[in-house]
Amino acid sequence: MADFQFSLYLMTRPLVASIDIAAMQHNLSVVRSTVPRAKIWAVVKANAYGQGLERSERAFTDADGFALIEIESAIHLREIGWKKPILLLEGFFYPHELPILARYSIAFAVHCDEQIDMLEKARLEMPVDVHLKMNTGMNRLGFLPSEYGKALERLKKIPYVRDISYMTHFANSEAEDHPALSVAEQLRRFDSATQGLKGDRNLSNSGAILLHPGIRTDWVRPGIMLYGGTPGGKTAEQYGLKPAMTLKSEIIQTQHIGEGEAIGYGSIFTAKNPMTIGVVACGYADGYPRMAPEGTPVIVNGIKTRLVGRVSMDMITVDLTPVPDAHVGSEVTLWGNGLPIDEVAEAAGTVGYELMCALSLRPRIVECW
Repeated sequence: MADFQFSLYLMTRPLVASIDIAAMQHNLSVVRSTVPRAKIWAVVKANAYGQGLERSERAFTDADGFALIEIESAIHLREIGWKKPILLLEGFFYPHELPILARYSIAFAVHCDEQIDMLEKARLEMPVDVHLKMNTGMNRLGFLPSEYGKALERLKKIPYVRDISYMTHFANSEAEDHPALSVAEQLRRFDSATQGLKGDRNLSNSGAILLHPGIRTDWVRPGIMLYGGTPGGKTAEQYGLKPAMTLKSEIIQTQHIGEGEAIGYGSIFTAKNPMTIGVVACGYADGYPRMAPEGTPVIVNGIKTRLVGRVSMDMITVDLTPVPDAHVGSEVTLWGNGLPIDEVAEAAGTVGYELMCALSLRPRIVECW
């Protein structure tokens, strides 16, 4: 067995995602200091945005609760010992899930009449807590303000529905005053429909926490900011956030390219002058964005350079002109410490959320503190 394990170690590619637990804890402290009066739902959906569910459970022990989408992950949190509240942000999907949620004391969003229909027909032996969601203009999930009171009255008549909280989701929280739908307008609609109602308010996401900290809410729901990404408006560094995930690899070959020669699939990049490129062990099968264009930033041996050629399944190619001493084995930072994930995402026409969540099972994961 020892020989087999040693052989596996020898076969390991140099692509490593380092998850910084201390950075995650720091980012949680930024939430706490920004909205000190609110309780915190640490959002850990999508395997904690790629950082790992169990890892996030250890990092966010000071959170007041966990919010996520996946019922199986919520159950797993209970089974590994999480005692504080858990909230399913999309609620339940089928009637048979309700007894399970009650047994594990997992709260859930209610956003449509069909869910209330299922609740009314269920026969539960334990109480459940509900977060009634309002559609204040995002037009995704939730009851319209004009429908909200009726939905609430139906829930109040269900004997095993215990606590009812009120929630909505902001469409443009990264903007101070979005011309199509502002945070202020969504709040106006929410406050008008919930005026006089007793129960907790569950409102602010990362953007609202950072750009609209004055919103009065009992609970906040930070997601991307916990992992060191920006929701918009400013850079993560300007918000005082630290990157949780750093993805690094190495150069596995260098090539000297003559003027007029092309690189990679489709030959989309042609050298204008003689140049040296480095082939890096990372591709779209690892989670690197296939649509990342020429010029997407990478760091080699601490020096910023650029992607050239098309991203392939297992490899990318980078311009070594600014790094003349680079060689096989030179360290390459793809995002994280020294190269914000949001900068890479912007170059690739996407967002940092997607890059984190798209990290595949192939890169090795290591923890650091």
